[in-house]
Amino acid sequence: MIFKRKIYQKLLEWKAENKGTSALLIAGAHRVGKSFVCEQFGKNEYKSMITIDFGNAAAEVIATFENDSTDLDMLFAKLSAYYRTQLYARESLLVFDEVQQFPKARQLLKYLVADGRFDYIETGSLLSIKQNVQDIVLPSEEECLEMFPFDFEEFLWALGDESTAPLLKLCFEQRKPLGLALHRKVMNDFRQYLLVGGMPQAIAAYIGGKDFAAADREKKRILTLYRNDISKYAYGYRNKVTSIFDAVPGQLSKKEKKYKLSSIKKDARMREYEDAFMWLDDAMIVNPCFNTAEPHVGLAMSSDHATQKIYMADTGLLVTHAFNDKPYGKNELYRDILLDKLHVNEGMLIENVVAQMLRHTGHRLFFYSRSDSGNRQNMMEIDFLISDGKKICPIEVKSSAYSAHSSLDKFRQKFGDALGEAYILYTKDVMLKDDVVHLPVYMAMFL
Repeated sequence: MIFKRKIYQKLLEWKAENKGTSALLIAGAHRVGKSFVCEQFGKNEYKSMITIDFGNAAAEVIATFENDSTDLDMLFAKLSAYYRTQLYARESLLVFDEVQQFPKARQLLKYLVADGRFDYIETGSLLSIKQNVQDIVLPSEEECLEMFPFDFEEFLWALGDESTAPLLKLCFEQRKPLGLALHRKVMNDFRQYLLVGGMPQAIAAYIGGKDFAAADREKKRILTLYRNDISKYAYGYRNKVTSIFDAVPGQLSKKEKKYKLSSIKKDARMREYEDAFMWLDDAMIVNPCFNTAEPHVGLAMSSDHATQKIYMADTGLLVTHAFNDKPYGKNELYRDILLDKLHVNEGMLIENVVAQMLRHTGHRLFFYSRSDSGNRQNMMEIDFLISDGKKICPIEVKSSAYSAHSSLDKFRQKFGDALGEAYILYTKDVMLKDDVVHLPVYMAMFL
């Protein structure tokens, strides 16, 4: 299946604006579709292209890079002959796929870009992992672009629906409700997105026959690939990375979602696990969300990296990860979500997908938590904080049955001057109440 992806427009902009003066590095977790979008871009926008998959490159290709990197005429001639593809000056694209497998090719880009004959795109995962960069000088000619799983609008495109998202954006901008019938339809599609997720293989398997079981099998393969990556690349702390990864669903299923290391090891300390958390973040397998103590002075400036929540980068993978020991037919989440029966455990999916959608729109993730066992009036927790210019916007994620937002009220009273609009994300239609914008959860993609 050929899926439409938003990143394609960014590739077009890079090609038009840079005209060969920089290479583009597309970073993303394994299986988000990096190679596929590059293949489509090369075929559509260039006279010819060569894709060099360094994860599976022939010995002759590696030898060419090793031995002919100082003679670019010879390098290009050999690559052209090996791949049986004619290269044309300023009309050909070279894709270095899985470039982390051969860092010397990444370093060579400084000279390839200076040569100016062709355009270059690199794709990779685990790109900042120490062993993948320790022996090279990273080229300053490299622009980086992050690629994520499908967002909800891309999922709608995959379903053949390109008309709903523009209407949703208009309703968001005008703060107008969709109406009961349309909201129900969109929520039904959104529940499918929650369960299938945004990994291309899972979406293709699902669309083939609205088959959740087929999608689940694809997601299990991806989770196995991630485990293999941990075993292969998390040198020195693979057991810690695995322990953190395995515990993510359990941590998110609790009302208190801050990651507690004591659940892994009773006397565990953050300094012992910090590298393991960073590894999962660098691999783009998870989305960390850090507590910020003083949001009015800047989210990143006051963030506490020792206190964090860990979300899965893809909510569909979270569903499968949470029930990895059960076959699809016994996964109660699928039934409950489809029947709109959100319980405490399923609520973790809503919060996870909001984190995922905020990352897609370019936000780093922060939350606010204050505990005071001596005075409950001082206790509050805000699920997410995002910047809007110089203002901070608090976001709370609620079930449809909620009746109060006391933490949000206390937070607005405490930091009022620093705040912009306040949002409640829930499963009902657009509503303005108590100076708080209530949005259906699928509109998180517009924040």
